[in-house]
Amino acid sequence: MSKILLISLLFIFQGCPGKEPGGIIPEGARIIRFSGYDWIVSSTGDRKGGPGPNYFSDSEDNVWVDGEGKLHLKITFRDGRWNCARVEMAKSYGYNRYVFFVSSRPDNLDRQVVWGLYTYRNDDEEIDIEFSRWGIDNNQEAQYVIQPSQPGNRVRFRMNLEGNYTTHIIDWKKKRIDFASYHGHRLKPDKETDIIARWRYTGNDIPPDRDERLKINLWLFRGTPPSDGRETEVIINRVEIH
Repeated sequence: MSKILLISLLFIFQGCPGKEPGGIIPEGARIIRFSGYDWIVSSTGDRKGGPGPNYFSDSEDNVWVDGEGKLHLKITFRDGRWNCARVEMAKSYGYNRYVFFVSSRPDNLDRQVVWGLYTYRNDDEEIDIEFSRWGIDNNQEAQYVIQPSQPGNRVRFRMNLEGNYTTHIIDWKKKRIDFASYHGHRLKPDKETDIIARWRYTGNDIPPDRDERLKINLWLFRGTPPSDGRETEVIINRVEIH
């Protein structure tokens, strides 16, 4: 195998964190209220930004909370360009258990689409649950990652979903991080078949508790348009922090 091909394959399976801003509220930023918390809606204006790189829009076409209090993120095509979506909490909540109650099927995303649930301070202090095939049709749909993404810092898995509703958890402590994904909306499984995946990380790259922000994003791998040419929308019912 050539070195170029090997590097390309490693890039695909590690994912593409890219560069993105940390926990600073830009002047004039759009703020939304979701699940009892304030969230900043990201915008890169007329420039592309990480990850991707992509255009991130703070338009109500891309990010909104509906009448039932559910958060919608949408990749749209407007004025000849694809616009992605990202929100981040206005405050840091540090070591905690972050629970995402999701009502869209992550396993049905286009192969170019990435949906992330994560904490972030910088590219080396980041904890990810990511749903994506990273441009490969039959690739596994999901992964747990501790940045920097390298062997030992990630686990990939298939979702094998039974319906639209799933729960995903990042339980971040000083000396370990527990990930979990369950069928349905639940804080713990009632039986073994409720479990999609679980993983405990105790390695050397657990981020310290220092002004990270919880984020949710929806973007295009390497900034490449969806292979099916369609816009993509995902829904998060609520987020809880315990």
